[in-house]
Amino acid sequence: MAAATAGSGAGSGAAGSPEATGGSTGGGGWRRPHGPLQRYYGPSTAEAAEAPPDPTDINGPHFDPEVFMTKVRSECPLGQLLAREAALSREIRALDSDMQTLLYENYNKFISATDTIRKMKVDFRHMEAEMDDLAANMAAISASSARVSAALQDRHRRGAQLAGVQALLRKLQALVEVPGRLRRWAGTEPARALRCHARARAVLRHYRHLPSFRAIEDESHAIMAELAQRLRTRLREETLDPKELTECVEMLLQLEEPAEELSEEFLSQAGARLEAELAALEAELPAADLSGTATTPLPPASDILDFVDRGSSAFVGTLCQLAGSYRALFGGDTGRLEPFAAALATRYFALLERRLSLERGLGDTSLLTFFLGCLGDVRQALAAPRPPGKEGPGLPDLLATLAASVLGQLKAVLAYVQLFTARDVAFASLPYFKGEFCVTAVREGLVVAFVRWLCRTARGFADGPAERGAPAAPPALLLLLARLCLDYENSTISYILTLTDEQFPPQDSGPAVTPGPALCAEARAAAQRLLDHYVQVQGAAVAQMLRKSVETRDWLGTVEPRNVRAVMKRVVEDITAIDVQVGQLFEEGVRRAQSSDSSRRAFSVYSSSRAPGRYAPSYTPSAPMDTHLLSNIQKLFSERIDIFSPVEFNKVSVLTGIIKISLKTLLECVRLRTLGRFGLQQVQVDGHYLQLYLWRFASDERVVQGLLDEVAASAAHRCLDPVPMEHSVVELICERG
Repeated sequence: MAAATAGSGAGSGAAGSPEATGGSTGGGGWRRPHGPLQRYYGPSTAEAAEAPPDPTDINGPHFDPEVFMTKVRSECPLGQLLAREAALSREIRALDSDMQTLLYENYNKFISATDTIRKMKVDFRHMEAEMDDLAANMAAISASSARVSAALQDRHRRGAQLAGVQALLRKLQALVEVPGRLRRWAGTEPARALRCHARARAVLRHYRHLPSFRAIEDESHAIMAELAQRLRTRLREETLDPKELTECVEMLLQLEEPAEELSEEFLSQAGARLEAELAALEAELPAADLSGTATTPLPPASDILDFVDRGSSAFVGTLCQLAGSYRALFGGDTGRLEPFAAALATRYFALLERRLSLERGLGDTSLLTFFLGCLGDVRQALAAPRPPGKEGPGLPDLLATLAASVLGQLKAVLAYVQLFTARDVAFASLPYFKGEFCVTAVREGLVVAFVRWLCRTARGFADGPAERGAPAAPPALLLLLARLCLDYENSTISYILTLTDEQFPPQDSGPAVTPGPALCAEARAAAQRLLDHYVQVQGAAVAQMLRKSVETRDWLGTVEPRNVRAVMKRVVEDITAIDVQVGQLFEEGVRRAQSSDSSRRAFSVYSSSRAPGRYAPSYTPSAPMDTHLLSNIQKLFSERIDIFSPVEFNKVSVLTGIIKISLKTLLECVRLRTLGRFGLQQVQVDGHYLQLYLWRFASDERVVQGLLDEVAASAAHRCLDPVPMEHSVVELICERG
């Protein structure tokens, strides 16, 4: 066996192939350490898996001797075959030597292992015998356990039956004791008696066909009927507080009393208590004067804050508590509750209104009163006389003070109102209050309403003070209010609404709000109306001077003009003062490009399209050319001047409107007069003087020139001897004047 094994493994390593025979022979029989053992146990599993099946591999699992010998005979010559035989012989001898050495070295171990195996076999046989004994014992124990378990189960079943019997006896005993307990607790602890009866009621009803149970049930019903009667008697007592009233009705409902009757009695008792609280509040107010003869209201009995606090804590708190108890007791049946609560709340609010009417200087109108007071201060500052050399506050200062004061007061009012939304206020976090309060009460009812009232109040100074019998507002106040409304339109309204929305944020699904552009449009309309009225007032003042100067002069018998009339100088002075006044609050504006000789332009008594030298020397009343016809023809080709058109928000537009009204009045007055030669020449001088100074205030000098030309044409038409003055003389007089 050893020789065969050694012979089968002799071809491992380099000697396993014919090509390695020569090298092995020449190398003196080289062999790899531990080669025989490796060849004996064969290659590793990984190597066997990686190597393909080879029937000529003498060490492989697929080795075929016939295939190997056929290959060697066909491939190797005789000399190599002989060498191969010698090498195999050497390897066989080496393997035999290794096997003997291995056997000698491990002989003692083999002997010890043999003894150990023999002892283990003996021990194993002993263990098998012990295991058999143990199995027999376990079988006996198992049989005993089964008998014990059966006994325990039987005992448990009997114990359960006994416990059931004992429990049934206890229940029967408890049912027997129910009437006694109900009688004992009905007077002192009715709630406990109700709980006891509720636990026993179902059992008694189930077994009421038994005489003993029927007797217990009848006795219990009689006791609970007495309890219900006592509870109804207590329900009618006036000293019950809301909690006791709720408990009493709740116990009656548990006793299966009619819910409809109980709801009526509940509201009746609650109404009596709430009526008493309303009567206590009304007692703090003076008696109402139904005849209307009282002149001075009596002082209230208490402070308004104390009154409101008592009303909120007493009446409102009790009403809310009773309403909540009603809904908890009777569910969704609110058909009686809603009108009941609405009637009492209406009376309470009426008492609050009566109490508030007794107050003086309430904060509800403090903002409006403050604004009117500021307007009064502004009017007083504008009308106050100024000592010589001392100037009062200018319009910009008055405007800044008024705007800052009103805005500051509005912020203060918002801060006061914000107390209603503080975190420590219980109802402030309720959605139905906060959404309604922030939008309807604060934003719309306070802020938007105040802005609209301010615009209406300011506009009232222009819309008809005469209709109310009030004195006319000073022009400077109209100008200041126009600028205030314009500033509100430009920035203040947006700032106020943003501030309000930050402090009182509206709900997404809340009521609709007034958009900012709508308020801005109202403010701009008020500013436009005030500025238009300012132009009309100032234009009327200048026009009044011109009218009187025309109506009080004898234009037929006047002397030859030597200077400009004083009224024309006054007109220029007033227009200059107005220019300064308007320039304090409004921007300059855009003027049309002026001609280079605007201040030196000739003033014609006929028309700006006719040279004076052409018609004046030959003009006589019987001249064939009609000057009135020439004037009408000129109007057809001239641009129409709208006298009362709305002005823009700048200084040039305002002054142009005032000048148009003034010169239009002068034109109409001249048309109604009959003039002589010197009267015509005086109109010529006055007109040229106005042309010299007024053109610089207007947005377009052609407006001034056109109106003055019409004045001159009308004067020439109404003149009996229309002989104009030489232009050089007119200029000399105007420069000297």
